[in-house]
Amino acid sequence: MKFDTKVIHGGQTHDHETGAVMPAVYQTSTYAQTTPGKPVGDYEYSRASNPTRTALEKALASIENGSRGLAFSSGLAATDCLLRSFKAGDEIIAMDDLYGGTYRMFTRIYKDSGIKFHFIDMNDIDGFKALINENTKLVWVETPTNPLMKLADIQAIAKITKAHNILFAVDNTFATPYLQKPLDLGADIVMHSATKYLGGHSDVIAGALVIKDEKLGEQLHFQQFATGATLGPMDSFLVLRGIKTLSLRVQRHCENGKKVAEFLNNHPKINTVYYPGLESHPYHEIAKKQMKDFGGMVSFTFTSAKKEDAISFLEKLRVFTLAESLGGVESLANHPALMTHASIPEDKRKAIGITDDLVRLSVGIEDIEDLLEDIKQALS
Repeated sequence: MKFDTKVIHGGQTHDHETGAVMPAVYQTSTYAQTTPGKPVGDYEYSRASNPTRTALEKALASIENGSRGLAFSSGLAATDCLLRSFKAGDEIIAMDDLYGGTYRMFTRIYKDSGIKFHFIDMNDIDGFKALINENTKLVWVETPTNPLMKLADIQAIAKITKAHNILFAVDNTFATPYLQKPLDLGADIVMHSATKYLGGHSDVIAGALVIKDEKLGEQLHFQQFATGATLGPMDSFLVLRGIKTLSLRVQRHCENGKKVAEFLNNHPKINTVYYPGLESHPYHEIAKKQMKDFGGMVSFTFTSAKKEDAISFLEKLRVFTLAESLGGVESLANHPALMTHASIPEDKRKAIGITDDLVRLSVGIEDIEDLLEDIKQALS
């Protein structure tokens, strides 16, 4: 199947008893057994598996070309499940520009676990290689990153991780499988905050792991079952419904995102625009190589470099909503330093470029003229 067909039919079947086109919401915690240890069907307890969640997990595996999909109660729950694979003495190399919640988990939740974390610009290949040693067990990359839209060359990193037998995980939340296929490019694991583009309607909190290797998929499923951060049936249904329109939505996000980025790039009050579709973007060539299009996320700073100008802009917006999160059909605006990345210490934020005048936009699928007019009036 081609991708636009996969998002609708990939891994899916009609209900064999009723012919229902969409899977039922199996709002149940447990399943009848004919005798102890022999359930009527394939299900025993919904923490282990649930038919609605199974339908979603099959769809996730299909659209990312993986062997196993797992659906979690949030993106951070998915990340946590993977990190439970490691022990004291292990080392993890991560992208220096990360979602604030990921950074918080790595540096605060796991700080006393004995796992050592290194943060580096993954485009510094020599610096990356220098960090690898016999204790290195995982490389964690976001591409594009949140919120600076930095990219990493997935194929180049995968060659190195394979040579050293290191697991390679990619947070594909911003790109989505419509734009980028990390497993096809050499990664071992893909993570999604399915709250964002996969769900697509700002009405569900969910996460996902998609794994290339079947044995590793089984291990991670056991860790999920044993720790319990599974996605409920109604939320699974909502994400599965969102996936069916993923291609159409992301295509429109890309169209609008490009026009917003170009408008901002030519505005006298704007200093730097972070959007991989602009030729001025330092990683534009990597984006062209590994992405189908450039997405709907745009960040920018002001020529004044003043925090007050960023806040004034955000307060004036009328079509864009000032809120955390991203990837919904509606356009959202965010101040990373005060909102999504506030958990990162100020000195580290500034070191990687998250300044107090940085604004991040999640460009939605509204009429582009309304979006541009809203930005124009907020900048006046």
